[in-house]
Amino acid sequence: MNPKTANKIATGVLYGTAGTIVLILAALLGYIIVTGLPHISWHFLTSPSKAFTAGGGIGIQLFNSFYLLVLTLLISFPIALGAGIYLNEYAPKNALTSLIRTAIEILSSLPSVVVGLFGFLIFVVQFGFGFSILSGAFSLTFFNLPLLTRSIEEALAAVPETQREGGLALGLSRWETVIYIILPAALPSILTGVILSAGRIFGEAAALIYTAGQSAPALDFANWNPFDISSPLNPMRPAETLAVHIWKINSEGIMPDAKAVSSGASAVLVIAVLLFNLSARYIGRRLFKKLTAAD
Repeated sequence: MNPKTANKIATGVLYGTAGTIVLILAALLGYIIVTGLPHISWHFLTSPSKAFTAGGGIGIQLFNSFYLLVLTLLISFPIALGAGIYLNEYAPKNALTSLIRTAIEILSSLPSVVVGLFGFLIFVVQFGFGFSILSGAFSLTFFNLPLLTRSIEEALAAVPETQREGGLALGLSRWETVIYIILPAALPSILTGVILSAGRIFGEAAALIYTAGQSAPALDFANWNPFDISSPLNPMRPAETLAVHIWKINSEGIMPDAKAVSSGASAVLVIAVLLFNLSARYIGRRLFKKLTAAD
C-alpha cells in the first residue's frame, strides 16, 4: 500500500474515533442539560428537599457540596503544596522518592468507594467523628491529595531551570528562590490543577455515602455559630451532598417527583463541573499572560 494512502487511512481512523467519542460525550451532556434545565428555578436551587411530597429543591445539598469542597481544599491544598515542593525542589532522586511517587500513583487510581470505606472505618468509627462533614472532608483529602500533589509537582517541574539559577545568582537562598520565583511562575498551572480537582471533589458521591451521610437536616442560616448543630458551618453535622442526593432519590424511589428532581439536580451538577473546568482554563490563561507579560 502507498505510504501516503496508509497515512490518510490511519489519520481518518483516528479522526473518526475522536469524533465518535466527542459526539457520545456531547450527546450525554446535552441530554442531561436539556432534560434538567426546565426543572431548574430559584425555588429549586434554594428550597430544602422533600422525601414523600413533591415540590422539593436542592438548597441544602447544594450548600453542603460547596461547604465540603471548601473544607476539603483547606485541608488538602497545604499538604499537597508542601509535598509537591519537597518532591520537585528538595527530594533526592533515590529509591525512597521513587517509592513515594509510586505510592502516589497507586493512591490516585484507587476507586472512590474504597476511599469511602477507609474513611468510614477510620474517621467515622475509629476517630468517632460519625457521619459528618469533617469525616467526608478527611476522606476526600485522601481521594484528592495524590492527584493534587502530582499536578503541583508537574507545575513546578515545568518552570525552566534558568529561573532557579537566576535566583541563586542574585544571592537568594534555595527557599527564597522557591517562594519568590518558582511559585509565582508556576501559579497559573497550580491554580488550574486546584480548580480541576475542585470539580472532581464537587461531583464525588461514593466516598461520601459512607462518611458524610445520606441525610440533610434542616439548617438555620441565621445561626452561623459553628458549634451549634443547626448551624450551616458546623463540621460535625451529617451532610448529604448534591451527588449523593441524586444517587439516593434514584435508589430509594419514594419521592413522587424523583425524575424531575434528579434531572434538575444532575443538570446543576454537570453545569457546575463544566464551569469549574472552563474557569480553570480561563483563569490559568489570564494569570499566565499577566505574570509573563505574554500577548
